[in-house]
Amino acid sequence: MRARGQHRPARTTWITRTAVVVATGATAVAVPLLGATSASAATTATTTTTTASSSTVTYYADNLDGWIRESLSIMAAHGIPGTYNGIYRNVIRESSGNPYAINNWDSNAASGTPSKGLLQVIDPTFTAYHVAGTSYDPYDPVANITAACNYAAAVYGSIDNVYGAY
Repeated sequence: MRARGQHRPARTTWITRTAVVVATGATAVAVPLLGATSASAATTATTTTTTASSSTVTYYADNLDGWIRESLSIMAAHGIPGTYNGIYRNVIRESSGNPYAINNWDSNAASGTPSKGLLQVIDPTFTAYHVAGTSYDPYDPVANITAACNYAAAVYGSIDNVYGAY
């Protein structure tokens, strides 16, 4: 989910969308192809470039792999350090990959601010470390990963340096 007014390309679960660019004179038309086989579905991001408009659109799979890859792209654009392995390790420990995970039993929950999402971020931390261009919903996987990595970078130098609850 993007912030209000922002568009996100449609996500796919097992089918990767690929666009074919057909150029006729000065115009270019992108035509989506569907029906990827399971072998080609392993590709999670497809970049399409149209020469006439010089635009690039990247689609990410709607799963943990795609969410991490999309977050890494946003993090790179904002200078936030982190690697796929560092994010994956922490997501698996914190939520087992469930974007709707919520911790209703610890001290944060007892004080009214439960940890939420893939990386179990509390609302004040999510708000303070939110990254522009991502959703304001702490359950949005990409927004949650990106905000948590921004926080981890500020406190620990990188999400890669986090090996326990943070």
